[in-house]
Amino acid sequence: MQIDIRFPISVLALASALACGSASASGFQIRENSVKALGRANSGTAVASGDASVVANNPAAMTNLDSVTFQADVTVIDLTAEYSGGGTTAFGTPLQGGDGGDPGDATPVPALAIVVPLRGAFEGLTLGASVSAPFGLKTEYDAAWLGRYNAIESDVETIDVTLSAGLRLSERLSAGVGLIYQRADVTLSNGIDFGTALAAAGVPGFVPQSADGVVEVSGDDGGIGWVAGLQWRPTDALTLGYSHRSEIDHVLEGEADFDVPGSAAAVFAAIGNPSFNDGPVYAPLVTPSVDTLSLQYDFSDRFRMMADVQRTDWHSLDAVRIFRAGGMQLANEPFAWKDTWLYSVGGEFDLSETLTLRAGVAQDETPTIDETRSPRLPDNDRMLYSIGMTWNATDHWSIDAAYSRVEIEGSRVDIASTSGSRLIGDFEGYADLLGIAAQYRF
Repeated sequence: MQIDIRFPISVLALASALACGSASASGFQIRENSVKALGRANSGTAVASGDASVVANNPAAMTNLDSVTFQADVTVIDLTAEYSGGGTTAFGTPLQGGDGGDPGDATPVPALAIVVPLRGAFEGLTLGASVSAPFGLKTEYDAAWLGRYNAIESDVETIDVTLSAGLRLSERLSAGVGLIYQRADVTLSNGIDFGTALAAAGVPGFVPQSADGVVEVSGDDGGIGWVAGLQWRPTDALTLGYSHRSEIDHVLEGEADFDVPGSAAAVFAAIGNPSFNDGPVYAPLVTPSVDTLSLQYDFSDRFRMMADVQRTDWHSLDAVRIFRAGGMQLANEPFAWKDTWLYSVGGEFDLSETLTLRAGVAQDETPTIDETRSPRLPDNDRMLYSIGMTWNATDHWSIDAAYSRVEIEGSRVDIASTSGSRLIGDFEGYADLLGIAAQYRF
């Protein structure tokens, strides 16, 4: 008996799962390595003064800090999303299940940074190190929801360790470069409709959705990248900054674990079908390059405004290619993401020597396109509205706090699964971000 059941590549689409839509930024980007920047809607990130996050954002701007500075930030991202719609099995019968519930939970995103200006013979050279999470997400739908054959759990973590150096070339010009080690760790799952596959093969006793299974894939890898930048002050009031973060190549290696219901497992054992055996898998993944241009203009000693234009080169995710350990290609799905732009503007006002207030607004484009959008990536354009503050508690200690509201445009999903089902519906969502940070200047 020949039963043609394709490997459930949707769960192995590691890049796709990454793109499920970090709530704070389009695609799977996370910009929250600075609570100060969060309060300005991520404006001024490449020219920031008094902010150690520039170790990763623009090493040239580390020269703005004149003392050893340690900084710890944490931002809680709370995504709220809702699906409405329906779908059909490969036989045209209605999909059974709920709306998936709210797939987002409040998730903390931490960051640490230290900046060390050198003295004596190395005057003008500044060193720095940081740990941050530039990409990732955590979403989980109800196990029996309508779209379970496309996605259930997506848990992705990337951690960057960045070592940077900045050099003051003149009174008005600085340059910097940094080395990035990135660790990516992924766990994904989705359902498999064995009932449909076996019914299509004419096996008695099976109908669509009568024998659901689950597959979970986990994988990890480490990769190397770099960041470089410039900072220029053409006048005392105006500061310009530019940084480029490189692509980072990964080959995620891990395991595929299948949970096959007993009735279906007996059929596969009888015909010797190995498609759903547990075993090693791997998938190439490229995290995108990012270019940032920042501006700061000081209207007075107490009031300044910032703006950012940022381009993320998502075209590196042109397709999803999945392989068994032996090299057999299991998937080559078009992804076709487009490059995106972020536009942000914000300001800061020193209410007193101890208290600074800030606010900002940003527009962030989505890289997804209608033809390939799936419930693993129900992403769309978004607006960010932010407020924040800094309290200088002493000459050495300061505390930052910020809040950002992310309004996400509704997105349409019309996508088939490898089980032959089709999910058609709409996602609506928003996110609340709350950050707090502490900085100590030695």
